[in-house]
Amino acid sequence: MTQHLAAPAAAPTTGTHTGWWRDAVIYQVYPRSFADGNGDGMGDLEGVRGRLPYLRDLGVDAVWLSPFYASPQADAGYDVADYRAIDPMFGNLLDADALIREAHELGLRIIVDLVPNHSSDQHEWFQRALREGPGSPLRERYHFRPGKGENGELPPNDWESIFGGPAWTRTEDGDWYLHLFAPEQPDFNWDHPAVRDEFRSILRFWLDMGVDGFRVDVAHGLVKAEGLPDIGAHDQLKLLGNDVMPFFDQDGVHEIYRSWRQVLSEYDGERVLVAEAWTPTVERTANYVRPDEMHQAFNFQYLGTHWDAAELRRVIDASLAAMRPVGAPTTWVLSNHDVTRHATRFANPAGLGTQLRTPGDRELGLRRARAATLLMLALPGSAYVYQGEELGLPDVTDLPDEVRQDPSFFRATGQDGFRDGCRVPIPWTVEGSSYGFGSGGSWLPQPATWGALSVEAQAGDPGSTLELYRSALAVRRERPELGAGEDVQWLEAPEGVLSFRRDGFVCTANTTGRAISVPLPGRFLLSNEPVSHGEGIVELPADTTVWWSV
Repeated sequence: MTQHLAAPAAAPTTGTHTGWWRDAVIYQVYPRSFADGNGDGMGDLEGVRGRLPYLRDLGVDAVWLSPFYASPQADAGYDVADYRAIDPMFGNLLDADALIREAHELGLRIIVDLVPNHSSDQHEWFQRALREGPGSPLRERYHFRPGKGENGELPPNDWESIFGGPAWTRTEDGDWYLHLFAPEQPDFNWDHPAVRDEFRSILRFWLDMGVDGFRVDVAHGLVKAEGLPDIGAHDQLKLLGNDVMPFFDQDGVHEIYRSWRQVLSEYDGERVLVAEAWTPTVERTANYVRPDEMHQAFNFQYLGTHWDAAELRRVIDASLAAMRPVGAPTTWVLSNHDVTRHATRFANPAGLGTQLRTPGDRELGLRRARAATLLMLALPGSAYVYQGEELGLPDVTDLPDEVRQDPSFFRATGQDGFRDGCRVPIPWTVEGSSYGFGSGGSWLPQPATWGALSVEAQAGDPGSTLELYRSALAVRRERPELGAGEDVQWLEAPEGVLSFRRDGFVCTANTTGRAISVPLPGRFLLSNEPVSHGEGIVELPADTTVWWSV
């Protein structure tokens, strides 16, 4: 049945202000784990819509929705079968329309995920390509190749899938097709004009629906090196120096995004493009946000930084310096749906990488996570918050193997396969079915401790992580110097302490495991731990960030 949609509701406006994304706080919703509106155990668009007032009251500016398109769910929706339809597990186009409208009415903007590097193997194009066999024009829209060896029994080249194993799968008719991720995710051939035309059409479809922008998945992967050359001995999982892999960060991607920027310019309301671009350096990341390309790019170098003052300062300086020449805002992010939550990463003094999975010291991890959040929110640029981090949620590290759904978990190598730990549905209530996630249980099991971390348990408690986030975002809205600009003025500080000034504001972060005395810089605004001060001196507890007005 055709669904008739009215004209889209207008996006929020802020008077004469332009460039809303430059200092926005954007909240990532992973729909299957946010809220379940129909009680089937899976989060959906109805559930998200019902919780929009919570996000407004939290104080964020925009909501980024991970994929909700029609999909066989081989990779949690990042395998799209139809880019213009909603998967029934999440609802339908009318639900999407209602969500966009109500978000705009509440002053929230909506950014949707776009997955252009690959489709599902159930996509109409790919299914026709398989049916029609070698020589089909549809095969030119993907990367079909004959194999090597006497009978074509070997893959066309030595590329490995990011999820582990060969990046090629052989079809029954003997051809091979490329998939940088799961075999159910064949890569598009972006040299083909039909692919480029199709995605410009998809952009317009969702812009006409009223969305305010797109987060572009694997933005660095669309274009492959000419001829698909072997990599040889080059390490496929580590980008060293300025080396560029033949399937990642090819210069040809930038022509695509310049054409997309032109599409967005046809629409009112300051629509935006956000790149998920894993690049070897922040300087190469800056290429994606030149004035005629995307508006933002995720700062993964910052996400992978240890809780260490010297390292943080190096990455902050490098990030700001890289973005300054192209006039783009720097983005800051600590967690997302693909990495271990920072409350768990920071819980072990010996290992603070992006994929640390051991529980570690929960109290230490939470204290550092809260301090890191205040530091992030004080930096110039835009900040991203992943659902549940405002509750201080840790990764769930003890999920049984039989309940896991991350496709890379079931392959021998590649990504570590433990992304399910950061995707466990979030708790809303102290008790009840799935702690308020929904009336029908939860698609991943929630820990028994989840109720104590719920929104209901933390709301109104001045010492809770939820109220810390609410307070920080309220201060950030009240003080436009927070998030604005493109630089910080570093102040002299003891080893292990970061301190910088920004237009009437000072942020001081003690990254050490001990209390440190520093000169009192101004009037206290906010901190993640209680602080005390005497005549001109303040005592900074271990792992504490403080905001001051000066």
